[in-house]
Amino acid sequence: MKLKICGMKYPENILEVGALLPDYMGFIFWGNSARYFNGEIPELIETIKKVGVFVNQTQEDILDKAAKYNLQAVQLHGNESVEFLSELKKQLPEKTEIIKVFSADNDFDFEIIKPFEPVCDYFLFDTKGKLPGGNGTTFDWTILKKYKSDKPFFLSGGIGMNELKAIEEISKTNLPIYAVDINSKFEIEPGLKNKNLFSNFKRKFDVANF
Repeated sequence: MKLKICGMKYPENILEVGALLPDYMGFIFWGNSARYFNGEIPELIETIKKVGVFVNQTQEDILDKAAKYNLQAVQLHGNESVEFLSELKKQLPEKTEIIKVFSADNDFDFEIIKPFEPVCDYFLFDTKGKLPGGNGTTFDWTILKKYKSDKPFFLSGGIGMNELKAIEEISKTNLPIYAVDINSKFEIEPGLKNKNLFSNFKRKFDVANF
């Protein structure tokens, strides 16, 4: 299972966290976010995939940021349509991964994701809240029993140290969980991560070898 840390903002902190070798590092390009990123990304180890996070933004904006920051993945957190993803997929560099986000609660209808399967590489399930991500709360993972797709997905939403046992349990299922996505539970302030806390989490995460 891969590990993604999202909402990075400050160059020195980016390098500190990058030295701990997460698989993915996310940068939020949605202007209304407290973690909005508009600086320069320092050089990272090649194994770390840079992810741009977007919310209902234009294809032009996404393509511009993907080129400027040499993104290896784009994460779409809004109401983007299948047609939007299909066209975006044609214009992005061939190996750029597309992650489509769905906010989940107990009433979530998994049927709505089926048309997106051909136009994205991964799904991401986050907690339904006031903001499109970074709300700091987990959703009821038992609803994922209704997931019938083979498309691998990221598990997100308020994941912290206390969720390690739950991650271990859900990893024993047949669900195609590709990665765990962490953010707000590891912050000193929005965009600034506690490297020691993240280091502790990653060490336990790696030892568990989910």
